[in-house]
Amino acid sequence: MAAALIINLLALGFFGYSLSKSKEKSYQTLKIAFSKGISLAPWMIAIIVFIGVLLSFVPPEVIQEYLGGEMSLVQVTLAALVGTVSMIPNLVSIPLAGSLLESGASYTPIAAFLTTLTMVGFVTLPLEIKELGKKITLWRNLLAFMFAIIIALLMGVLM
Repeated sequence: MAAALIINLLALGFFGYSLSKSKEKSYQTLKIAFSKGISLAPWMIAIIVFIGVLLSFVPPEVIQEYLGGEMSLVQVTLAALVGTVSMIPNLVSIPLAGSLLESGASYTPIAAFLTTLTMVGFVTLPLEIKELGKKITLWRNLLAFMFAIIIALLMGVLM
């Protein structure tokens, strides 16, 4: 809550500074941001509905059983594998991760899911092989998967 307040105050401060430099450009930028926000609104509503439906079918006890409790390498690896093969936009995955944490999941598997989701390109593997070659693609994805596990384990220790 405090972080959101600080971010909003900073944004207002920078907008005020921008206004002092050029009112025209500031208002033009504000109009662009507003139109982008309006265009994202249907997606945000869809995300909220998706998360609500998903969590209504999966009780918190199940989430705690498979993603909660003590840090387990099996949990982390499974979450990392799911993140690797998923094709979920970050716009959906981050609120989903927050909801899973609220339902009892641990930070470690959620960090593994999010990091592999963004760092490992399993779904885009054919295109990546075509553009970068097989050797570079396989090494990049293998190293990204390993670093995602390390990041997740560090998150578990730190959080």
